[in-house]
Amino acid sequence: MATSSPHIIDSTLRDGEQAPGVVFTLDEKLRIAALLEDCGVKEVEVGTPAMGEDEVRMIREIVQAGFRFDKLCWARAKEFDIEESAKTGANRINISFSVSDIQLSAMGRNTDWVMKQLRPMISFARKRFDFVAIGAQDASRANRDFLDEFIAACLAEGVDRIRLADTVGILNPFSTSQLFSCACEKFPFVDFEFHGHNDLGMATANSVSALLSGAQSVSATINGLGERAGNACLEEVAAAMKISSGIETGIHLTNIQ
Repeated sequence: MATSSPHIIDSTLRDGEQAPGVVFTLDEKLRIAALLEDCGVKEVEVGTPAMGEDEVRMIREIVQAGFRFDKLCWARAKEFDIEESAKTGANRINISFSVSDIQLSAMGRNTDWVMKQLRPMISFARKRFDFVAIGAQDASRANRDFLDEFIAACLAEGVDRIRLADTVGILNPFSTSQLFSCACEKFPFVDFEFHGHNDLGMATANSVSALLSGAQSVSATINGLGERAGNACLEEVAAAMKISSGIETGIHLTNIQ
């Protein structure tokens, strides 16, 4: 069942900048942030501070510019990433853990490592941020029993939101619906977010499906800008929710040009 007030998180300044050849200047980032605010976006993923001092500096400029939206940093499950994120002054953080066997194997890690790292990373972040989200990277290819264990552990530590990511874009609207219907049935009243990629051309449809199946949030980018084939398109998700489903997302479509 759809949430009554879906929350769309913009990731243009983070995931959008992973598109080949895309590098935003500080002025461009500030202009994009201003346009996002005009469009009614309430939360913006402002970047990945671990990329270096320049990224930390630019994110800090965005944070200090007075925008009303919440500012979210993306971090790997490393104390260094969390510390760098805290330097920006952002009020929110998303800590990403790979949860599929195939990704973990490529990193020389396993699910035991994930579970051992989860509690200390959340505790470390809680001392520095008002809002801590945990990302289940490659959740669409994860073992579902382990994914349930991962979600339960996150909730036991009091995380504020859980992102289920279709990192390689393999889901379709039906499998997306199944993923979120099952998750919301097992873990009611949880703020689940969907993060979709467009490798098979279904990121927008999958995002709408996630919202109609119980997800509270989705992250998307303007024009679907992002790595490889891109991400879910923010304006398409907002328009589809309004026109196809009669559900407002708070995005001012008339301000998107």
